[in-house]
Amino acid sequence: MIVNNAVYVIVMREFKRFFRQRGRLLTTLVRPLLWLFIVGTGLSRLVAPVGDDGSGAGEYMQFLLPGVIGMTILFSSIFSTMSVVWDREFGFLREMLVAPVSRLTIVVGKLLSGTALSLFQGMMLLIVAPFIGVEIGLGQVIAMVFLVSLVSFSLTAFGLFIAAHLKSLEGFNVIMNFIILPMFFLSGALYPVEHLPTPLKLVTYINPLSYGVDAFKHVLLPGGGRLSAEFPLILDIIFVSVFAAVMMALSARAFSKRG
Repeated sequence: MIVNNAVYVIVMREFKRFFRQRGRLLTTLVRPLLWLFIVGTGLSRLVAPVGDDGSGAGEYMQFLLPGVIGMTILFSSIFSTMSVVWDREFGFLREMLVAPVSRLTIVVGKLLSGTALSLFQGMMLLIVAPFIGVEIGLGQVIAMVFLVSLVSFSLTAFGLFIAAHLKSLEGFNVIMNFIILPMFFLSGALYPVEHLPTPLKLVTYINPLSYGVDAFKHVLLPGGGRLSAEFPLILDIIFVSVFAAVMMALSARAFSKRG
């Protein structure tokens, strides 16, 4: 019972912190829309040349939707772990560590809160799907809930593993931006992986976000075509699941040692 209460308190604390930070909330809502409708419109002329009927732009924006969802999850999951560094810097983490709960419980609470926040933000983007020609049914919504949760959990665990080794917010921001941008640009979110040079293509094969975005394409772009998914769905799920398990184990171990 104590463990369940501790996890609940940690999750609710992160949700309250998120909704009280209006600037963060506004950025979360606006950033993906800017990428989808502004950046996407410009890139469509490079990645998918626009025909006289404008079909190229529409096709590319549909292709971009899974990538923008992946981007939203990536930013949300990684930066949700910033609270670990914040709590350590201001002493709150020490208070949690002396509480009568295990450190693994604290890790689970952080993982679940980051996953839940990312799930909420990622699923919100499905609202715009009909406006760009992507049809969403109940089965697709259920599939996306599962996949978004899985990808969010894996990325949150990855962020928590890194945060467990950092002691300042400045260091966290520098390192995370150094990691986040390459992960996003080399995930197949903006352009098909097959179009990349071989060295960069190899990097995408070890990038967990590549498989997450690809899984979203399987669900949201089931019709195939030149801008559809590039890996088998089962491979996407297995890779992200293994990555999530490994990162959870490593983050729990690192948190226990350095917390």
